[in-house]
Amino acid sequence: MKKIIFLSLLFFCLKLSAQDEKRERIRAHKVAFITSEVQLTPEESAKFWPIYHEYEARQRQIKRNGYQKYKENNARLHELSEKEASAALQQMESAEEESLSLKKRYNANLRNILPAVKILKLKKAEDDFNRKLLKQYREKSKKD
Repeated sequence: MKKIIFLSLLFFCLKLSAQDEKRERIRAHKVAFITSEVQLTPEESAKFWPIYHEYEARQRQIKRNGYQKYKENNARLHELSEKEASAALQQMESAEEESLSLKKRYNANLRNILPAVKILKLKKAEDDFNRKLLKQYREKSKKD
């Protein structure tokens, strides 16, 4: 029994490690893709990437926290009282407002580093990268 528990824990840890490695590979590809598509200079890159990574981390945190009440209630969505549903909806709306406010501050910070044309190229590059990633995922799913 101890061996089974140990092997299960080992497998779980290896799987988490593999997921972390996969995330890091995707992140590295994203950095290379965006740098190329936006045509960032070395000076721009040095200033841009710390701001970009901080923005992404903060957006993930806002989404995670903002949709927490919805996720908690999702399993019993049909049983929610109007008051509980209203509170969950309010939390989601607050998260969306916070996300928009963060985006505005982020764009203002970027304007100190990049010209407006490159900021627009950045948005397009992000969208293109996400589409490319989704396409690869779908193709891989069809093969499996």
